Amino acid sequence: MTTRPPAPSRRALLRAMAVLPAAALVLGEAPGLLGTALAAAPAAGSATRYTIVPFLNSNDGTVNVYQSDDATDFRLVQSSAYTPPSNRIRDASVFKHTNGYYYITYTTHTWQDASTTIGFARSSDRVNWTFLYDYTVPIANLSRAWAPEWFVDSDGSVNVIVSCSVTSDEWIFTPYLLKATNSALTTWSSPVALSGIGPNHIDTYIVKTGSTYHAFTKNETAKYIEYGTASSLAGPYTITKTGDWAGWGSYREGPSVIQLDNGGWRIFFDGYGDGNYYYSDSYDTFATWTAPKALPGISGTARHFTVIKETVTGGPGITKNATRSLRSANYTTRYWQEQSALLNLPVVTGSSTTAEKQASTFTVVAGLADANAYSFRDASGNYLRHYSFRGRFDANDGTSTFAKDATFIARTGTTSGAIRFESYNYPGYYLRHYNYQLRVEQPDGTDLFRQDSSFVPVTAWA
Repeated sequence: MTTRPPAPSRRALLRAMAVLPAAALVLGEAPGLLGTALAAAPAAGSATRYTIVPFLNSNDGTVNVYQSDDATDFRLVQSSAYTPPSNRIRDASVFKHTNGYYYITYTTHTWQDASTTIGFARSSDRVNWTFLYDYTVPIANLSRAWAPEWFVDSDGSVNVIVSCSVTSDEWIFTPYLLKATNSALTTWSSPVALSGIGPNHIDTYIVKTGSTYHAFTKNETAKYIEYGTASSLAGPYTITKTGDWAGWGSYREGPSVIQLDNGGWRIFFDGYGDGNYYYSDSYDTFATWTAPKALPGISGTARHFTVIKETVTGGPGITKNATRSLRSANYTTRYWQEQSALLNLPVVTGSSTTAEKQASTFTVVAGLADANAYSFRDASGNYLRHYSFRGRFDANDGTSTFAKDATFIARTGTTSGAIRFESYNYPGYYLRHYNYQLRVEQPDGTDLFRQDSSFVPVTAWA
């Protein structure tokens, strides 16, 4: 990419603003326009961690564990982390219980076979899993129990939403609610059908905001993910969005919805019709969504999963109000250096000139737009910012745009001590070197990109 996204026309802006909530207009915000969604830096000494435990497109007998610090670029933590003692594992849903353990529940058979049980396993570290039991869902004449999804209510109760069909019509699914009746998650209430969603809906995923329950559920006839709300977990739900209401397309399933650090909501779903796994964001409480993008790296590999978000201790960081040089993690003789106002990555050594060493030394300060993030200042007082997706140094003009362009969030790098720098106002875009030039680009899910975007703060050259 060499230019900023083109500005929309005045007519396009007016059309978009017409559907924004009044509060957004009062605040001067236009969610989703001009890349206005902002990243958010975790507090110092902490990090955000997103975990998924998907089964594989090539193997539904085991699951991998992946994690991400930005909900976009998922890295493999453990392959074949859990294989059940018998049967299969599909559609695994994961959550962390109050006892400190991670639990998964999952579909126990392939789609062709009758499946009256859902499986349970747990782990203390997300890597080593212990099988707990297979639970027979007590529904008369049950044919299939698929895609169980955890839901922890605001009162702390632990629930599972599971899609079930009966032998008289084995391909017509209805979502049912099971509530744990003990803290060990070994006994469950009798299943209750979610009122209002109706038959032939599958993969129902629920989130709660305030007192409202929001259901995202696949219409198995139309192959679209639909949306409805209720004031009670069991319903009745009113389905208000059908068809291609969000622009996600058809032949989509397995929705999972989480809230990001910046307050927006992200949905992940399995584009099983085309082999990709997608995500899409909303900044107006599910009314409108960004165009879906394929997840880098795991599309075509991972199948139907849910996502959990945690705040964990640690996380990358740099001492602020101190000078540092930034060394490439994969070209260890090359360093950030300002050359004619642009940020490049030349070789710097002890025999480099004083001017070259000075140009490779920067003062790290609190982010101009987010004090938990970072900005970088050169010796003349100019700041590193992205412009036309290129890293360059300019004088701070005092505008909000400049502050955002010059703010970067620290994410974990590929080697010990290495850090990746995510753009504050282009979430999911990272500083990386290409042809020894620093630019801001989206990850492609490869280890090479992660290495190219990893830099180690070291003692300043000057």
